[in-house]
Order: sequence, then C-alpha cells, then structure tokens
Amino acid sequence: MNIDNTASQMRKGVLEFCILSVIKMGEAYPSDIIDKMKAANLNILEGTLYPLLTRLKNADFLTYRWVESNSGPPRKYFSLTKKGAEFYKELEATWLELANAVDEITGNKK
Repeated sequence: MNIDNTASQMRKGVLEFCILSVIKMGEAYPSDIIDKMKAANLNILEGTLYPLLTRLKNADFLTYRWVESNSGPPRKYFSLTKKGAEFYKELEATWLELANAVDEITGNKK
C-alpha cells in the first residue's frame, strides 16, 4: 500500500465539505478558495476545484454572480444557496460524527 494514495483519498473525501466551509464564510472567488485551502495544507488545483464548483452549482448548492474586474475578465463569485446551507449542515453533522468516532477508536478523544 502507498501512504500517498491513501492520504489523497482521505483528502478527496472531505474536499466538498472544506470548499463549502470556505464559501459559507462569505462569497468567494475560486482563487480565494484555493488560497484558503493551501493555507490549511489542503492543496487543491484549479483543475480539481472548477469541476467541483460546477457540480455543486448544478446541484443547486451554490450560486454565483459576475463582478467586473479592472485587471482582466469578469470574476465569478460563489455563495451558498438555501439548499446549499442545508446540505452544509448535514455534511457538518456527518463530519463531526465521523471525527468523534475516529477519535474514539484511535484514543485521541479529549
């Protein structure tokens, strides 16, 4: 087994939750999402982020608005829809349940 592959799969499993968490804090431009993820040591590439944003938008979890830019093309800023906020709450509850279970099993429960 390869630890890099296992670690990558673990990160992929929480990617949507992390992306929605960033957007939940306020309207977000994709490069802002990438920067926040990198700052948390969860590196994500544009080629991974954009398809996820599209899938979340198509599921009606996200909406976006175009903002004119002085230094290039218009920018697309994403925000949660009501349905997205509800989905986020479900993901958060699932994450907390999973994290608590793993902490219990590994003996890391505080």
